[in-house]
Amino acid sequence: MLIRPLGTHNGKEVAEAVLENDRHKIAIMNFGCVMRDWQVNTTTGIRHIVLGFDSFDPYPEHSPSFGIIAGRVANRTANSRFTLAGETHQLAANEGDHHLHGGPVGLGKVVWDIETDSSANSVEMKYRSEAGDQGYPANLDCTIRFTLIDDVVRIEMRAHPDRPTPVNLAQHNYYNLDAMNSTGEAPSLGDCRGHSLQVDAEHYLPVDDELIPTGEMLAVAGTRFDFREPVAIRETDSDNAGHDHNLVLTSAGGDFRQVALLSSSANDLRLALSSDQPGLQLYTGKKLSLKVAGHQGVMYKAFDGVCLEAQHFPNALNQSEWSSIIATPEEPYLQILELKVN
Repeated sequence: MLIRPLGTHNGKEVAEAVLENDRHKIAIMNFGCVMRDWQVNTTTGIRHIVLGFDSFDPYPEHSPSFGIIAGRVANRTANSRFTLAGETHQLAANEGDHHLHGGPVGLGKVVWDIETDSSANSVEMKYRSEAGDQGYPANLDCTIRFTLIDDVVRIEMRAHPDRPTPVNLAQHNYYNLDAMNSTGEAPSLGDCRGHSLQVDAEHYLPVDDELIPTGEMLAVAGTRFDFREPVAIRETDSDNAGHDHNLVLTSAGGDFRQVALLSSSANDLRLALSSDQPGLQLYTGKKLSLKVAGHQGVMYKAFDGVCLEAQHFPNALNQSEWSSIIATPEEPYLQILELKVN
């Protein structure tokens, strides 16, 4: 494993670890635990299958959560507040009145510590979020370990509080499995909705106009959220509304299993996602529109990347009937995610 310096952020050293084998090269920054780049050696050449920037500099200002570990609580918390043990906690708002991905300075926007005892095919990063950070109670010690074995990236996410506090982390890659053009000009990506997607989910969570779940859990049958069989994402988005909804994974309850399969437009590269989480946020990047070029000079635009974010349900803190996201010293947080490309 190679660790190389990238710069500084708020007085702290920013670096990235590079995990590599014959087929994969993955760069992971200690800024936000961001998976900055994932290069796959294919029969048609190298493909950069996650969206990102070629250097660290654009990330603090221009990144729409590219590759971060989102938290302490990923996704949206309505009105930026919740009640725990009779006490109401006001969180930092960063999407109108609402709290998104841990707030204005969530875990995806801080510099983590890279553990020096990381092995050749694995890297571990640690961060302590102090009590009161973004409005959350409790000190929270977070550890993320990335491991590359053959064609699989395994991500272990752990968080240990010193008293009860909510935790719901999510790895936030934007994927595009299609090959770059090689015309000598700045390459472009195909619309990610040309990809085929299959998700083991029989229900989804409808949302209001501000993308907050309504509290209902509806069947996907006969709707644009039915991905039980492989389907081109474009076929489910005839009005160009895009997707930004949580799919309720069928085998919930902590079972680790394959939950989604994403295939390139030509079906020559596939990403299988395995998880122990109850939900998968599907976001097709409708709001992508960047002023800074990404990998290989690409100017990312709407629908250039799709996010598949394994997590607990959004706004779970305000829906008592949904599974709890409260971690305790006795029952700390753990999530296992595996990403397999072939």
